[in-house]
Amino acid sequence: MDKKELMRRAIVLSEESVKHGGGPFGAVIARNGEIVAEASNSVTIDHDPTAHAEVNAIRKATSKLQNFDLEGCEIYTSCEPCPMCLGAIYWAHLDKIYYANDRKDAAKIGFDDDFIYQEIGLKPADRHKPMEILLRDEALKAFRMWDESTEKTEY
Repeated sequence: MDKKELMRRAIVLSEESVKHGGGPFGAVIARNGEIVAEASNSVTIDHDPTAHAEVNAIRKATSKLQNFDLEGCEIYTSCEPCPMCLGAIYWAHLDKIYYANDRKDAAKIGFDDDFIYQEIGLKPADRHKPMEILLRDEALKAFRMWDESTEKTEY
């Protein structure tokens, strides 16, 4: 499939999601023009605020390929990824992101991802959600253990 066909599939998934009670978002992960995984937003269906189309598609693709690293794959999403999904895309090492609607389009229908994008740039003390560091010295033990481990799988 070419890029436009893959994006059209993501758009169809977003429309089907709305018809079935999900959010208006769809995503397709492809490698060499072939669909590896596809998903739509199921936040309200699954009662899971992380069940965005991109995250759902990444979970399906990694499960199918039995690998947390999706290098060599691209994602086609019906809307510009929110900060959570963008982070997941980077962690999954997807090669490229194609999107249709942008965050301004999403904001017009009540999905204000731009607010979270702005929050990320602020110092923790200046964010709308209070943040407080707690038991850092105790938590550093796990980091030291990881750093010293010869058995770890880096990601």
